[in-house]
Amino acid sequence: MSLVFRPFAIAVGFAAGWIGEKLFERVWRLFDQEEAPDPQYRELPVGKLIAALVLKGAIFGVLRGLADHGARHGFARLTGEWPGDERPEPT
Repeated sequence: MSLVFRPFAIAVGFAAGWIGEKLFERVWRLFDQEEAPDPQYRELPVGKLIAALVLKGAIFGVLRGLADHGARHGFARLTGEWPGDERPEPT
């Protein structure tokens, strides 16, 4: 990976994380008016914790993948160089 691309990717990653947190909070409120459970607390329903963790993981996974791919396209448009492999190696 290009050393020039790394800071670009980190900045996009932070932005995606912030957006993911806000999106998770909004989606969680569709299911429950209480704040999402946090694993640090001793007394909480495990089923509710699992649901929150699965939802949060799905949102963050999708946003992270889209942000990374979008950052690579943006970097390639700016520099003319694709930061990574063009396609997966055949198996």
